[in-house]
Amino acid sequence: MYIIKVKGKAKIPDYIQLRDDKFVLIAYFRADRPLQKMEKFGLAGKEPELKSIIEALPFGKLQKLSI
Repeated sequence: MYIIKVKGKAKIPDYIQLRDDKFVLIAYFRADRPLQKMEKFGLAGKEPELKSIIEALPFGKLQKLSI
């Protein structure tokens, strides 16, 4: 799974994209409101780790998500 942080402009907030190994978009959510149903993606119980990754993630750089 891959993660990328997209910079918002003006009143549009920053967003996070989660993509599978074929780079197909599987989740799209606001950076300040992480996705609630993380068990759907195998990330249940890993919300604190995901939040710290999102905060440290540079804008526009696709990274492998390894939690």
